[in-house]
Order: sequence, then structure tokens, then C-alpha cells
Amino acid sequence: MFDHHQEVSGEPADEAERLDRALVDRDWTVPAPGSVRSRFTAPSGELAVVSLGDPTHPRVVLVPGVSGSKEDFVLMLPVLAAAGYFVQSFDMAGQYESGKAGPPPGRRYDYDLFVNDLVAFLDDGGPAHVLGYSFAGTVAKLVLVRRPDLVRSLTLLATPPEPGNGFRGVRGLGPYTFLAGGRIGAALMTWGIRTNKNHVPPQRLEFVRMRFDYTSRRSMEDIIRLMKRAPDVRDQVAASPVPKLVAVGSHDLWPTQLHAEFAERIGARLVVYPTGHSPCETAPHQLSRDMIALFGEATTG
Repeated sequence: MFDHHQEVSGEPADEAERLDRALVDRDWTVPAPGSVRSRFTAPSGELAVVSLGDPTHPRVVLVPGVSGSKEDFVLMLPVLAAAGYFVQSFDMAGQYESGKAGPPPGRRYDYDLFVNDLVAFLDDGGPAHVLGYSFAGTVAKLVLVRRPDLVRSLTLLATPPEPGNGFRGVRGLGPYTFLAGGRIGAALMTWGIRTNKNHVPPQRLEFVRMRFDYTSRRSMEDIIRLMKRAPDVRDQVAASPVPKLVAVGSHDLWPTQLHAEFAERIGARLVVYPTGHSPCETAPHQLSRDMIALFGEATTG
């Protein structure tokens, strides 16, 4: 189930890889042409949503992770919509334009909050092919286990591959992550992004820095805590008959071998792109191509 796409040296393997190599920096606040912005009333509050495509077509829901937003998928929406899908994404509670959504006063963001929000969103529009990016992949797995009727296929994009302390396998820093709590972890994440440790181009850097002005720091701190105690649902996910895909960059935070072991454990196909933690930004055509192939394996939709 392992598929390591051709590295950037040499000729592109196909049109999707050629298009990804030709990507240039852009204004990430500008939505894909034809996109519709809306708000969804979830259990945690108002969530910012973007949609593209014909609502009568099979549905795809792309869920960004901590400190992320729906804009992370702006390059994928047109590709998936052109392939005949109705594509939606939303900012999770506490993130960017959903920054005011969250738990009641005195309570923390927890797994139930994020799971209940995604279940409500899926319930409202009908079952979907679901992609969970990073932390949202853990949420998507829990939704598959709790409400399998809502998930037609599952794509886990750069998702922590191990339960428990999901950071323990991170390259280099893994063995030391038990020392950092939610506050320190969120501060380190913010510092790394603001100082461009990911080496993103200028307009992307401007956007991700701006996004922090709207994102709840408390949500980030709580999510870091949650990522250090991820529930182990690998056996339940493996038992699900829905098609599953684990998609990662060859330079992801976690070593490819850990992702490969995780994919095998849950019965998923593994695809590896010559990029980092964000293939949705840097390899959107290849990721969309592989997701569309996955959708074709589903028994319905």
C-alpha cells in the first residue's frame, strides 16, 4: 500500500506533478473563483465555511488543523470541484475566522468539542469524503469510529501517526516533548511559524502571521495538550470498510517510516510527496489526484 511519488528531480510523473512544480506564491486571502463563504452554527459556535461546486454532487469535507484554516485548501477546491465534487472546508473552533467558537466559560477545548462540531457539519449536509489535516486527522478518526455512516472515505494528511503523546516521534525533538505543556508548546509553534522555520514564500508567511491575530491562543494551548494524549482507535479504524489514505510529505515532522507503519496498521494506502508538512499547499494537484482515486473505491458517492 506504499506509493512514493517521483522526486522533484527528473521529468514530472504526470500532469498533476507538473502543475505542482509550476506553483507560485499567491495572495492566500483570495478564495478560489466561484467559492461561497458562509457560517455554520455548530455546537461550539459559529464556524467560517467555504464551499465550491454543485451541492448535488458527492460531498468532500476538508478539515484544517491547529493554527490552520480553510484557506490551506484553496488550491485543492477547484481541482476537486472540477472532478465533480461539492467541496467544503471550515475553520475549526478557535481557529482564524472561527476564533470566537469554543467551550463554555471555565471549560477547555476537548476532543468531544471538535468531534461534535464535525459530526454536526456532516449531519447537516450529508455523508462526505473526509480529509483531516494534522490534528484534525485525529478528530476525523474519532468521527469515523463514532459515526461511520457520515464518512464515505478517510484521508489523513500529515496526521500524528502514534497514539498517546503524538509528538514523541517528531524528528529530533520527539524525546523532549514530554517536558513542554500546552502553553510552552503553543508558544513554540507560534514562534516557529512567525519566524518562518517552515521556509514558506513571502505572501504565505504574511497570511499565516496575520491568522494568529484571530486565532485563540487558548485553543492552541488546549489542542497541544490534546495531541499529547491522543486516543488509540487504530483497530476500530482498521475495521472500517471505508477506503483510507495516509498522505504525507517526505520531509514531514514525523519520519516516513512511522507514517508507513501507521498506514499498514489501519489498512490505508500511503502516498508520500517530495514536500514538507503541508502537501495541501505544495502538492495540491497530486493530493487531489490521489484523493479522487480513493473516492472511486468507495461503494457509494
